[in-house]
Amino acid sequence: MTSSIREDVKKAIMFIVYLILEVSIFFIITKTLGGIGIPDFRTAFLVIILLSLVNAILWPLLSYFSLRFIVVTLGFGTFLIDGILLYIISLFIPSVHISGIALFSVPLLIGLISSLVSLVLNIDDDDSYYHNILEKEMKAIYPKTNEKEGFIFLEIDGLSHHTLRKALENGDMPTLSKWLSDGSHKLARWETDLSSQTSSSQAGILHGNNNNIPAFRWVEKEKDNRLISSNGRDNSELIERRISNGKGLLSNNGASRSNLFSGDATDHILTFSKFAISKAIKSRSWYYLYSKPYAITRILILFIFDMIMEFASRMRHLFKNIQPRLKWRGLAYYVARAGTNVAMREATTLTLIGDILAGNYNAIYATYMGYDEIAHHSGVEDYDSFYALRQIDRQFKRLEKAMEKSARTYKVIVLSDHGQSNGFTFKEKYGESLNDLVKDLLPDDISVHSILHSNDDHFREKYSLKPYVEDNLEKVDRRIERSIDNTKEKIDNTIDNTKERIDNTKEKIDTRIDNTKERIDSRLDFEISPREKFNEIKNNSSTLEYFNKLKSERSFLNSDEPFTKRLNKISTDLNLNILFSNKTKVSEKTAQTLVLSSGNLGLIYFTDWSNRMTYEQIEDAFPGLISGLAHHEGIGFVMVKSDIYDTIVLSNDDVLYLDTEEYYGNHFLDSFGENTIRKLKRTDEFAHVPDILVNSAYDIDSEEVYAFEELIGSHGGAGGNQQYPFILYPSEWSLEEEIFGSENVYKFFKSEMEKSWNEK
Repeated sequence: MTSSIREDVKKAIMFIVYLILEVSIFFIITKTLGGIGIPDFRTAFLVIILLSLVNAILWPLLSYFSLRFIVVTLGFGTFLIDGILLYIISLFIPSVHISGIALFSVPLLIGLISSLVSLVLNIDDDDSYYHNILEKEMKAIYPKTNEKEGFIFLEIDGLSHHTLRKALENGDMPTLSKWLSDGSHKLARWETDLSSQTSSSQAGILHGNNNNIPAFRWVEKEKDNRLISSNGRDNSELIERRISNGKGLLSNNGASRSNLFSGDATDHILTFSKFAISKAIKSRSWYYLYSKPYAITRILILFIFDMIMEFASRMRHLFKNIQPRLKWRGLAYYVARAGTNVAMREATTLTLIGDILAGNYNAIYATYMGYDEIAHHSGVEDYDSFYALRQIDRQFKRLEKAMEKSARTYKVIVLSDHGQSNGFTFKEKYGESLNDLVKDLLPDDISVHSILHSNDDHFREKYSLKPYVEDNLEKVDRRIERSIDNTKEKIDNTIDNTKERIDNTKEKIDTRIDNTKERIDSRLDFEISPREKFNEIKNNSSTLEYFNKLKSERSFLNSDEPFTKRLNKISTDLNLNILFSNKTKVSEKTAQTLVLSSGNLGLIYFTDWSNRMTYEQIEDAFPGLISGLAHHEGIGFVMVKSDIYDTIVLSNDDVLYLDTEEYYGNHFLDSFGENTIRKLKRTDEFAHVPDILVNSAYDIDSEEVYAFEELIGSHGGAGGNQQYPFILYPSEWSLEEEIFGSENVYKFFKSEMEKSWNEK
């Protein structure tokens, strides 16, 4: 007996076992269900056979014409359609009846049983009848083979080069190992910008522009302190408008699948920046996902299994006392984990298989985000995280099989947008959050608001962030409204309520609550703008030696004297004839502080100042804040702008003058990577850089950072593997040196694609 005959016999036996199990389970369960009547096992067998035959004949046509309905109902419309088919079948079998909710629940039950049995018997879903029908349909719809080489970019969100190599060594990613061992691909490391997180990296990779993205979320002071979050639906759309020039990575008839930005793709599914565009719902590419009647039930079974895996993970971490670990991952995380590690993964793979069989798009970019989600909560190299990588590798195997059947030639590139660094959270390590630390260092009457919650990189934040934003805005609005109401009351009691006087008073109120530099300087009784004066004198040849001496001695920055006394000393030494007032206390009515986090990168904004505050202003208004941050053992470095010295980076008593790259004291940034100064310089030029930028400490021996949000695997700042992702690229491509910055990844990809297309 030949191997092919043995394989056919094995498939036949498996099908018989599958059918018997499916009918048996279906018959037993229907005995307890209302709304359906099936008298015996033989009738149940007949119902399943007839429904399968009707689906086999009609489903490709039904799903094609009802696609929009199925998409809008998230796939559950499938069961309503099957319910109608089942009702029609029951009309021809006198002993069978079905009605009411059973028209939905019974098809759902059949789908769940079918999917469960298939998974238990390890039946290859991609070798099914429906998959073969899809293959034939795609060849009929797109009969002309595109001679251009196609490119498929597969991103594994959050996987560092270091962890990938470990997964390859452990045998967790056999598909990628095979590509490397057979010489079709090469592996390279690249380095992210300072903001080592998805929005910054994908903006650079997909659009060639990640300018003015300082972190995952930031404040835009000039826009009434608007809080921008990279995956807020409106915000991601806004960011893409800013970064796109129409020449993105996917602009030449490309497709975007499960990404944050679209890369100017022609077609996009599950792309966050395009969620508000109705075109995404109308995309025919959804047909690939729903071309099988029970695709959604297979996803549901895997979804539930992954939730069980999460429960087992929590128990394992607890009983084995695995450290570091999160004390509480929350109930919502069960859904968040399964959503990214199963639902998004399966939907992405199925649509990609359809794309490959169709051969219609020149370039496709898809993100698999399950590893990143799990590594955040379980740990970067935990069993759970490697489990996620094994599942992702299986998707690559499925795609490889689809490419073997496709008439079009494809090149596959696997990459990550950033890595992750492990470590205790800042709060676990030091007993207080960054928000608590800032509060402790500010006067008691200063209001501080923070967003330091977890699960920041994925779609869940669209819902979870909104209450934080609204709450903060409501607090600000209430504060301003109280101020306005109190002032109006005084006006009503003292003057005629005429339109002209009200308008004048409103103008005064607006001036009082308009947080401009001029108002602050006026309130502090500065007789002259220190920025203007110091900029005028610090480069003067007669005073240059004096300021260089201040640099070398670090006495100005590290002094414990009141800040106004330090300024007045400079004024006296240089005969400036300026007296700085010590009226520096900021009241609760005029102070608003926002503390944001992006992994182990912290951003502190004082939103009552309309521009980026300087070191001098912060020291004057909040004495001891910067020094307290810089001297905290959990803080690696602090970056602020100075009127006198331009931008400075502080760590304990050590100082780096960023413009000249001069250290006074220890070279404290060396451990964070050789390009850290370069990264800080670029970030310092961004429009929305915070008043104080904070990066956690990095333990070079344990390779740990300390995230300011409650995540033990984190990314977003400097330190460790989070800033070293990877590219697994075709061997014939030319990569001479390690790439620095995601914008250069875009240039590399774009260059190689255009080279291939031009040759054709």
